[in-house]
Amino acid sequence: MAALLGRLLQRGRPSAASGRPVGRREASLGTGPGVAVRVRFAPSPTGFLHLGGLRTALYNYIFAKKYQGSFILRLEDTDQTRFVPGAAENIEDMLEWAGIPPDESPRRGGPAGPYQQSQRLELYAQATEALLKTGAAYPCFCSPQRLELLKKEALRNHQIPRYDNRCRNMSQEQVAQKLAKDPKPAIRFRLEQAAPAFEDLVYGWNRHDVASVEGDPVIMKSDGFPTYHLACVVDDHHMGISHVLRGSEWLVSTAKHLLLYQALGWQPPHFAHLPLLLNRDGSKLSKRQGDIFLEHFAAEGFLPDSLLDIITNCGSGFAENQMGRTLPELITQFNLTQVTCHSALLDLEKLPEFNRLHLQRLVNNESQRRQLVEKLQALVEEAFGSQLQNRDVLNPIYVERILLLRQGHICRLQDLVSPGYSYLWTRPAVGRAQLDAISEKVDVIAKRVLGLLERSGMSLTQDMLSGELKKLSEGLEGTKYSNVMKLLRVALSGQQQGPPVAEMMMSLGPKEVRERIQKVVSS
Repeated sequence: MAALLGRLLQRGRPSAASGRPVGRREASLGTGPGVAVRVRFAPSPTGFLHLGGLRTALYNYIFAKKYQGSFILRLEDTDQTRFVPGAAENIEDMLEWAGIPPDESPRRGGPAGPYQQSQRLELYAQATEALLKTGAAYPCFCSPQRLELLKKEALRNHQIPRYDNRCRNMSQEQVAQKLAKDPKPAIRFRLEQAAPAFEDLVYGWNRHDVASVEGDPVIMKSDGFPTYHLACVVDDHHMGISHVLRGSEWLVSTAKHLLLYQALGWQPPHFAHLPLLLNRDGSKLSKRQGDIFLEHFAAEGFLPDSLLDIITNCGSGFAENQMGRTLPELITQFNLTQVTCHSALLDLEKLPEFNRLHLQRLVNNESQRRQLVEKLQALVEEAFGSQLQNRDVLNPIYVERILLLRQGHICRLQDLVSPGYSYLWTRPAVGRAQLDAISEKVDVIAKRVLGLLERSGMSLTQDMLSGELKKLSEGLEGTKYSNVMKLLRVALSGQQQGPPVAEMMMSLGPKEVRERIQKVVSS
């Protein structure tokens, strides 16, 4: 494993044997020949996966796949007080559902494991020990009560709360005396004034003099668990992470992380901070919005591809915005240099239209269509169950015919079991009186339609059938075409609105159309 990780850590060094010059774009991205691209999605299992997390994971995934790299899932579960049962499993389940499974993860394993920070405590302890030895870190004996008083005092004076570095310059004697009373102090990292500048792959050159606005941060808590700042640096180093693609809220913290890399003598990865994904009105996506979790979208029948499409369509990283992109197309077209600093505004009202496009694409693919037939059969069984008078409606040939006729008109598979489409699966309760209220020529119209079915059977296309129905109406004096269609729609579906009557007849088939018309006319 050590040899493998040694190779993975050779970042940004072009292979002399490759004979291929490093392009300017590859060099600037750190993706030239000989570079093992390794990226990670590192959420905290403090909640289930939502759209903001999906977008960060997706950008990491497509970047890795574009450069034949590895996509790693690492769970940052060091804050045990906020741990949510089932969240860790949900995150990996939802990544797999979305079609962007990790190459290495807690579930899949891999050469750089374990992939949960709570199982990597020894690594953080070693790094902390190294920083203490060089004087880059020091023990802090301040009580929670004192720290809370500092915070309140700063807020009262309209200042940003910061630690006053009280324990920074203790003598060895003072430290020894304190350790005798408090053997498990927190450990703080000594912030230096000269924070290094760095070139972010999205935001360009940045430098944050964190020491002038912040106190020395805690890197190891008294319970032996690291804070985010130390853990992410240690893990990214030991896992051979070449590029860190994460939310822009971590941009300011990067100076701290670079100081940690510097103090530990490690080469930092390349950083790319992604602009936030916001609601259409510019407000933050909130976990309190139940409808931003992936489980919600999956349960509502939205396709993974439609979610991947909409969250990339509203942002940047592509030469042009277009609807209907598939994951392979996202990988091919993605360009990290085209990610802008502007926040991405997500308009979820457009999601049904994105889903309609992707559903239509699946219907037109024979193998995918077979899977949709099975899913629709299950939905019909679940929605109607014992109400099914004729179980022939579950016949794959019939279900497939419905999908082909309704493609492009429905946004979700679930739409086909909504009340508006119930006529496809159960016979409506329609009485003769309802038809008589529409036209006085019910018997004549019924006779002509039945005659048309007798002559034509299923040999007519929908367009031809539509034309024949029009001709049939023209031969009826004093009866409008619209009334004939209305009468037939009610007879077949019990509804005033719906798909074209010709399509209804094509869907149901001549035998079922004949039986429904005969039944209602004779009732």
